[in-house]
Amino acid sequence: MESPPMLDDITVLNLASVGPAARAARTLADYGATVIQVGPLAPKGSVQIQPPFHTYGAGRGLKHVSINMKSDEGREGFLRLADNADVIIESFRPGVVDRLGIGYDTVFERNRGIVYCSTTGYGQDGPASTWAGHDINYLAMSGFLACTEPRGDGGPPIPGATVADSAGGGMHAAMSIMAALIRRGATGKGSYLDVSATEGVLSLMALAVDQYLATGEVAGPRQVLLTGRYAFYDVYPTKDDKWVSVGAIEPKFFANLCNLLGLGEYAKSQMDDAKQDEIREAFRKAFLTKTRDEWTDELAAADTCVAPVLTIPEVVEQPHFEARKIFMQAHHAEHGDFKQVSHILAGGDREQPLHEVTPFGHSDAAELLATAGYSAEEIEELNEQGAIA
Repeated sequence: MESPPMLDDITVLNLASVGPAARAARTLADYGATVIQVGPLAPKGSVQIQPPFHTYGAGRGLKHVSINMKSDEGREGFLRLADNADVIIESFRPGVVDRLGIGYDTVFERNRGIVYCSTTGYGQDGPASTWAGHDINYLAMSGFLACTEPRGDGGPPIPGATVADSAGGGMHAAMSIMAALIRRGATGKGSYLDVSATEGVLSLMALAVDQYLATGEVAGPRQVLLTGRYAFYDVYPTKDDKWVSVGAIEPKFFANLCNLLGLGEYAKSQMDDAKQDEIREAFRKAFLTKTRDEWTDELAAADTCVAPVLTIPEVVEQPHFEARKIFMQAHHAEHGDFKQVSHILAGGDREQPLHEVTPFGHSDAAELLATAGYSAEEIEELNEQGAIA
């Protein structure tokens, strides 16, 4: 018999359509939570901005309701939904939810088991708490950018993934929410979670920060092992103008790599700072003699810690990911069939049926309000008042 999803019977109200909150909601939905996407109710004649149809799992597994939080009726409708919810996620500026009358204290008075998660760039207090920002700003503040190999003009490069939004904020929030739910299971009491995307990235940077605090050594580019100080932790071009990554940290893996590259004389010089430029140049010349895929075939399975540097189109065709069922099928009425990343975090069900994308403007308001105790007549009245749609 199949086990139910790990977060079966957990209901989440998510007040954000993008950023760390959306990432966290996506994770919780993939683990089986019922996630209700609560959007603002746009005034008549205005245009509601939505992220592209394919983002954040294309709305996979979400329910939708739009609420005018500035109206008494809309606010009460949200609070009635919150009465039966387990989790609320929001990403407003600090203090906004309290001004709207839907902050943690208000919800907690009605629902003592609520796990209320606020996600921001810099946290709810402190000198930077009111700063506006995006992923690159949080990576800059946490030291992440300064530890990365400079680009041609000497400045830090822009990373190829939104690390702060996804890991620093989204996964940080999801992990904290699940921990709070576990504690609630033991105590019956909910929690307030102040998730800072910048602090989440700082936790990812702990090796570098702790090294500096303990020894004074700065983990700048090429300064320490994990920022490329040694030839065995680097990327190298190949004959076909592609690249391979090398991470042969352990001596046995480094020795294997040297021997298979025909450079066995360097096997005993792994940490010799005086020889790193020489070893790096020897590696570079060796890797230029074959294509990326030839080196991958020869080295990847030979305990050398070598892997190909893949482009996004190559990632989606990679046989390993296909075997692991990383991608699933989806269909959009306007855009047609497409693939998307599936429930790939450990414990997620990768055997997913076709996902039919909910069209923009779809509302589950009637169903959701009915479960909150509203009658059909009351729901119709809320619609007519412009409180909920």
